[in-house]
Amino acid sequence: EYELFVKVRDTVAAEIAKIQASAAAIAQLDALASLAERALSMRYVRPLMTTKDRIHIKDGRHPVIEQLADAERFVPNDTLMDCTENQVMIITGPNMAGKSTYIRQVALIAVMAHIGSFIPAGEAEICIVDRVFTRVGASDDLARGRSTFMVEMQETANILNNATPRSLIVLDEIGRGTSTFDGISIAWAVTEFLHNNPAVKAKTLFA
Repeated sequence: EYELFVKVRDTVAAEIAKIQASAAAIAQLDALASLAERALSMRYVRPLMTTKDRIHIKDGRHPVIEQLADAERFVPNDTLMDCTENQVMIITGPNMAGKSTYIRQVALIAVMAHIGSFIPAGEAEICIVDRVFTRVGASDDLARGRSTFMVEMQETANILNNATPRSLIVLDEIGRGTSTFDGISIAWAVTEFLHNNPAVKAKTLFA
């Protein structure tokens, strides 16, 4: 039995390059077929990709939330962002109003467009972005001695130090890990920096 096993293993090993090439081709085909199936089933549209600095989405939808079995009818939203007149969007509202859903929706649509997928929208013009930065959720890292506030500040510092005018930034309630006054001060300072610093001036969604 062991001799048969070794023979099979050696035979497979001799053809490993062909097997890996076939697996890679099947994986790529599977990914593309999945994107195509979702696009047809969910009425996705082909985005217009440009080298400008504008993201313009009409009737955009969240690709996950709209498919939840117990979700209410998803209300589509428009988005217009650029690096001049519509650079920073401040989204306010009560809890459960959909602020986090909206900002994540824009980030997901941008990522989907960049991987070559059709997107959940009526129509869209998406500029090339170099990176999508996110600061969402509230979680600590006690194993490494980092509080919720520390995690927030380190992730925010990474964004401020590495974002460019080509980036897309999604910020969800910065400063929630500390007192109200301090949190507002941090959020204000971060927003001013992203808006006024010519080296950054990234398109920013701030809930």
